[in-house]
Amino acid sequence: MGGHSYGGRQASMLAASEPGLVDGLLLLSYPLHPPKRPSDLRTSHFPDLRTSALFVHGTRDGFGSIDEMASALKLIPARVELLQVRGVGHELMSKQNSQELPNIVLEAFLKHLGVPSFEQRS
Repeated sequence: MGGHSYGGRQASMLAASEPGLVDGLLLLSYPLHPPKRPSDLRTSHFPDLRTSALFVHGTRDGFGSIDEMASALKLIPARVELLQVRGVGHELMSKQNSQELPNIVLEAFLKHLGVPSFEQRS
């Protein structure tokens, strides 16, 4: 289960309230805090999150820096990974990465879940 921005936040909140509901979370551009308000964190449910999660985050995201994300993810007792997308903001996609980013994210999520990649299946 997953989502982008607020959708990812909602997915993580549901997974925290319903452990075992899904095998893993794919959270794209998780909105850690409102832009320019780093003290208004949206992490109160993180300590209750028992579902493994792959967070995909742009290095120029105004909703949280990479360092802020890495620090916040330490609150989650489940296995988490942070996939950085260099040079992009909250939207993640750019003209430069639109062809390869979906495959990179998919492969990273499959690896996170322990599922063989498409290349390993053939």
